[in-house]
Amino acid sequence: MPVYEYQKTEDADGCITCQRGFQTVQSMKEDALEKCPDCGSPIRRLLSAPGISTPTTNAEYKNMGFTRLEKRDTGVYENVTRTGNESRYMEANKPETMPHLHKKISD
Repeated sequence: MPVYEYQKTEDADGCITCQRGFQTVQSMKEDALEKCPDCGSPIRRLLSAPGISTPTTNAEYKNMGFTRLEKRDTGVYENVTRTGNESRYMEANKPETMPHLHKKISD
């Protein structure tokens, strides 16, 4: 469930909670809060950047089930996240060197 940030509106006095701002976990289907849960002052939901974690190492990509290919030459890519008996190099004109995507992709 997403975390939403709230703060008092400009015209409200509010308590210490809504003056500083607070976060709450809510379903996306729920309506935005309109009043501070502590003092009842009018509040507004703030726009904030989502927390997105992206893999940075080949091991993290591999653990998450991704295949990462790095270009080595024209039509030649190194599979730096290979598993099992996958080929180290993928060549564009050799389908047998393709990564085993059917083993990594599931419903």
